[in-house]
Amino acid sequence: MRFRDVADYVDRPDLAPEMPIKGSTAFQLYIDQTLPLLKKTGGDLLFYGATDKFLIGPADESWDAVMQVRQNSRSVFLAFASNPSYQDTLAHRTAALRDSRLLPIFPTADLC
Repeated sequence: MRFRDVADYVDRPDLAPEMPIKGSTAFQLYIDQTLPLLKKTGGDLLFYGATDKFLIGPADESWDAVMQVRQNSRSVFLAFASNPSYQDTLAHRTAALRDSRLLPIFPTADLC
């Protein structure tokens, strides 16, 4: 994820804090409101942390944070993501992020 310097609530001014906040702060609001909903569907937040420069990767590309979420299946995740309660929390995520990627990962029985 790549955070905005200042969270942008232009699409949901009703949720904007009284004073401007950092994108990372808005993302924490998103996590705080989303995690209980995620856990109700059997999911969990496995990891959330800051990133650094790539060891291997484009020198001109940078990211601020990475998050790993576990969900029981893609269909359960999609049902969770379409839940109206979750949809309400998305405004904080949208306000927080300049850019992001969502990469599904799956366990494999074939280990190196």
